Amino acid sequence: MPASHYWAVVPAAGLGRRMAAPRPKQYLDLAGQAIITRTLKTLTSHPSIQGVMVAVSADDEWWPSIPELGVHVCEGGAERCHSVCNALLALLDVDADASDWVLVHDAVRPLVTHADISRLIEQVGEAHDGGLLGVPVRDTMKRTDAAGQVKETVSRELLWHALTPQQFRLGALKQALTTALEADELPTDECQAMERSGVKPLMVEGSPANIKVTHPRDLDLALKLLGVT
Repeated sequence: MPASHYWAVVPAAGLGRRMAAPRPKQYLDLAGQAIITRTLKTLTSHPSIQGVMVAVSADDEWWPSIPELGVHVCEGGAERCHSVCNALLALLDVDADASDWVLVHDAVRPLVTHADISRLIEQVGEAHDGGLLGVPVRDTMKRTDAAGQVKETVSRELLWHALTPQQFRLGALKQALTTALEADELPTDECQAMERSGVKPLMVEGSPANIKVTHPRDLDLALKLLGVT
């Protein structure tokens, strides 16, 4: 069997309105580097990843300020799923094959480690249709009504927080996302699109430090995790 090829896709066309910052959150400074720069440095330096495709907004004025890291760039879309679809098509125009593995990773998860990426690749291997990093839910879970009042306690057994990267075959993921979009559905992550097509992705435990920087408090936490006060 020929050796597997691995590519990374980074959807980075979002505006990050919840951060309430003067620029998209992926371009905010994190200990002297833009968040996306830290993310891309980790991905491009992983020994198993052959190349990285970044999907950016057509009117992105900040991307030119990012250091040259040898990544490929394509135009993003209105939602994450559109950006990922565009990136998969762009990879096929580069040197990727439909049977190659793609690891989709959030631009604003700058603390992902080589160890976690390697664990995902190893555990998914050739025996699974794909997988993703996650962490088990450890807190007591509550379901509320629209007014915020608790309705019930939900068992946390077998519940996970989904992280990224999420790893699937390029062709299968492209088909799953395309089918969902044609049905006017907007999957919030790649795993959801693959689940919709009948796939049961493997959940691989990752580090809780692989946080997504969405709110100002997340930026503070990322600094603490980096040991910066």
